[in-house]
Amino acid sequence: MEKLTNKEEDIMRVLWKLKKAFVKEVVAELPHPKPHYNTISTIIRNMEEKGFIKHQAYGKTHQYYPSISKEEYRKTFMQKTIHHYFENSYKNVVSFFAKEEKISVDELKEIIEIIENNKNK
Repeated sequence: MEKLTNKEEDIMRVLWKLKKAFVKEVVAELPHPKPHYNTISTIIRNMEEKGFIKHQAYGKTHQYYPSISKEEYRKTFMQKTIHHYFENSYKNVVSFFAKEEKISVDELKEIIEIIENNKNK
């Protein structure tokens, strides 16, 4: 699975939120300045070719919906990111956020608790 572009991610977030949507509904949910309808329609069709989106036809109109869950995409994206930027080390990921002061001691304790609870299952 390839990584989505920023515009594609914006569209996927809308579809994950709405579950199903017509192009005009996707455009309405996107931030200002609103992209042109035809631009979004083209991006959605490309995303459908890539396998991220499917559609239900209603005459000439299509209602689109995600063919991959947010969780599936997040897992794949995170695995690739950890592989490419952190040498497949989750320790390196946590250390990075700790050094950048993006994670607190309390959050680290929560993570340790989650790990310990998962080991006991």
